[in-house]
Amino acid sequence: MQFHEFTGEVQHRIEGATQGEAVRATRATLSALGERIAADEAADLAAVLPMEVDWYLTYPDHRNRFDYDAFLERVAERTDSTTADAEATAQAVLGVVAENAPAGELDDVRAELTADYGPLFDVA
Repeated sequence: MQFHEFTGEVQHRIEGATQGEAVRATRATLSALGERIAADEAADLAAVLPMEVDWYLTYPDHRNRFDYDAFLERVAERTDSTTADAEATAQAVLGVVAENAPAGELDDVRAELTADYGPLFDVA
């Protein structure tokens, strides 16, 4: 999938979003996820994404321990939104990622997260 297709699909899933908002949502979600999971897992997931967004997963410091609420707070802060909107945004981004990732890749990511992250994958 190309960058414009990826962000276009994110834009479609976030009602009323502009392309810039879709890019910001993608960056916020993937960078927060990249901060939470191991570097090798981030690299594996990034490998299936467009090169313009894969580095959002790979550039942050990895394996930080924070719960799902803190994850949503990071996404909300980076998208200038509420945590409720951040959850819908993150679910939209992960839904697009899920459609492009090999079957077990998201399972590997989920295995690194605590059970409270379950809602993140409700749409994926």
